[in-house]
This record gives sequence, structure tokens and C-alpha cells, in this order.
Amino acid sequence: MKWSSWQILLGLFLITLSAIFYLIHFTIFHDSHHIFIYLLGDVAFVPIEVLLVTLIIHKMLSAREKKALLHKMNMVIGTFFSEVGRELIQNLSIFNPHIETLNRDLKLVKEWPAKKFDELSDLLRKFEYTIKIQKSDLKRLKQYLIGKRDFLLQLLGNPNLLEHDTFTNLLWAVFHLTDELSQREKIDQLPDSDLNHLSGDIKRVYHLLVSEWLDYMQHLKDHYPYLFSLAMRTNPFDHDASPVVE
Repeated sequence: MKWSSWQILLGLFLITLSAIFYLIHFTIFHDSHHIFIYLLGDVAFVPIEVLLVTLIIHKMLSAREKKALLHKMNMVIGTFFSEVGRELIQNLSIFNPHIETLNRDLKLVKEWPAKKFDELSDLLRKFEYTIKIQKSDLKRLKQYLIGKRDFLLQLLGNPNLLEHDTFTNLLWAVFHLTDELSQREKIDQLPDSDLNHLSGDIKRVYHLLVSEWLDYMQHLKDHYPYLFSLAMRTNPFDHDASPVVE
């Protein structure tokens, strides 16, 4: 670690100040015996002080800061799903010929215990999604994502997301898909080879998006029941979902 000049000067000043006080003490009491007793006792306590400050107290403060940071990150994730994610799931589900399998499992989220969330979360991360592109749906997806580009860029610039790798990866995947689609002017005249390439991009986004949605639902259910209630009433995997409370 490189020391700056002001740090060196401050250190020398503090050492000099300490020496002056010891000198004053000796001048008044002429008792070097007690000076060295207390000096040795203070030095002996330094390792314990380091243990308390750097390991115990620092760990407690770090845990508190991490909890606050996770709270901020989940607020950002909630904003993403409100503005983009929920509707994006619906738009991408059109390309999934086996969407009813996901719908059957994920529309019952509100009834799950915590263990069920963990089990399905692991399964979804390993699940092989099938993507079948319809050109008319691809054009609609392009228009939707381009309309959300500014919002996605703002999220990417949020420093709180640096600690959340999976959500950051999702944002990059969504932004990459947006960029890919925006570069193609004649989206309804693409060859099969290019459609296969776009299928891979859509699959990547869909995979990350569904997993992140499930993790966020678990967070809401555990900590914010009123937000979870609305999320279930607008569940993108439930065709019968309605925000109206009946």
C-alpha cells in the first residue's frame, strides 16, 4: 500500500505528540516505572483491539451494509419487472411451444413453501428451453425492446447492481438482444441461419429472466406480502391473473 505525504506527516505528528505527553508526565512525576508499565499494557492490548475492530465489529458492519445493499438491489429489480420484465416474459413466452409446462408450475407460486422455491429454482437454471421464432412476433418484440432501451441503459448504470451478478447478466443479455434486433431493418425477411442465431439470444434472455423472476417472487413472499399479492395478481404465467381483487 502506497502512503501519501499527508498520512506520513500525520503519523509523525501523532508519535511526536505522544512523546511530548510522556515527557510531561516524567517531568512532573519523575516516575519512568509507571510510564513503561502503562505503555507496555497499551501495546499488549493492541492485538485484542485489532481483533475486535477488524474482525468482529467490521464483520457486523459489513453484514449490515450488505443487507442494506440487497434491499436497494431488490428495489431496482422490482422496478425492472414492473417496467419491463413482466411484459417481457409474456412477449418471450410466445416463442416457447411448451409454455404450458411453465405456466402449470409457476402460476401456483403463491401456494409454495420456501423449500419448493429452492427446488424449482435449481431446476429452472438447468432447464432446456425450446424457442420457435415466428417472424411477426419477432417484429413486435423488436419494437417493444427498442422502446425500453433508455430504461435498460439507466439500470445498467446503477452501481448497486455490481453486487448482483445474475441480475446484471440478465440486463446484459436483454440489452444484447435489443441491440441485435435493432440492427436488422427487415426483420420479416431474415434467413433461417439468422433466425437460429436470434433464437439463441432469446433463449439466453428467457432462461435468465424466468429464474430471476422466481427468485424475486421468493423475496417478495418472505419480506413484502403486499407486493407479493400484486405480483401474483399480475403473474405473467397465469392466463387468468387479474390485478382486480375479487
